[in-house]
Amino acid sequence: MFVDQIKVYARAGKGGDGSMHFHRGKFRPKGGPDGGDGGRGGDVILKVDSSTNTLRQFFFNAKLIAQDGHKGGGNLCTGQSADNEIFKVPSGTVVSKIIEEEDPETGDIVTRYEPFADLTDVGQEFVLCKGGKGGKGNVHFKTSTHQAPREFTPGDEGEEGFFHFELRSIADAGFVGFPNAGKSTLLSKLSAARPKIANYPFTTLQPMVGVIHFGDHRRGTLADIPGLIKGAHQNIGLGHDFLRHIMRCRILLFVVDAAGTEGRDPVADLEIVRKEVSLYSKELSKRPWFILANKIDVEGAEENVERIKDRFKRVKIFPISAESEQGLDKLRAFLDKKIGQTFEVLK
Repeated sequence: MFVDQIKVYARAGKGGDGSMHFHRGKFRPKGGPDGGDGGRGGDVILKVDSSTNTLRQFFFNAKLIAQDGHKGGGNLCTGQSADNEIFKVPSGTVVSKIIEEEDPETGDIVTRYEPFADLTDVGQEFVLCKGGKGGKGNVHFKTSTHQAPREFTPGDEGEEGFFHFELRSIADAGFVGFPNAGKSTLLSKLSAARPKIANYPFTTLQPMVGVIHFGDHRRGTLADIPGLIKGAHQNIGLGHDFLRHIMRCRILLFVVDAAGTEGRDPVADLEIVRKEVSLYSKELSKRPWFILANKIDVEGAEENVERIKDRFKRVKIFPISAESEQGLDKLRAFLDKKIGQTFEVLK
């Protein structure tokens, strides 16, 4: 099961209470206060881990709880601090705090999300909730006129709250288009990814990321975004569930069925998908984009490719066939220039 957004509750540990204690020894029956401080409560920490690419683990455990610190002891012993609790998240996780407040005009309770962490780098750690400080023992309250203090302070409460985790896939380039345009087939031919491929809409129900190798220790990443339909920006169809996954892509590759095998007009398809992306995010619509006119090995495609070129005169167009791999060498060379990065080879 793929989970790319989830609501969780997190609570850091409470600090241990300070101790109210007096030393009692054989030769010091009234040795004075020696209550120690309480230990610190554990933090709730998120850590980006390369071994996971989903938020599925939080679906089964949506409560992230850290342990409380231990109470202080006698003889100036500080209570043991609790261990931090570390929870693994995939690269590309956006964390928002869920805030509920009253609408001043209607009086209704309105929920809003306040983003405050964008976790992208493997190994990156983020303290979601900080543990409370330990309380002070009674030894801190001794003065020249107050020799036997019974005062101590309780430990501070740990931070807590409800949070929204949202996964946004990270890739250099993203395939965007209608269902059955051939995005999954194209990803499988350009990379080692093996998405599910079938001749019906919404075969791809989750984003797939594949690595494309260009040779000479160069590579890039490609994302196959599930097919969009008209009204996607309003969350119609799969809508927002998947549009957000292209927010991190450096370039957008609009894949279109140039042969119109589904009975749709490829020019109209491109216009619709471009509009949906623009309505969803103005920032996203300004990213570099290119057209991959797929299925050119099917009758009727050549004429439609000319129509696409006529309609989008300033956009670079690649006539290709993902199935027969026609035109893919030229596309690979282009992608190498746009997204190819040198990587270190482990020895």
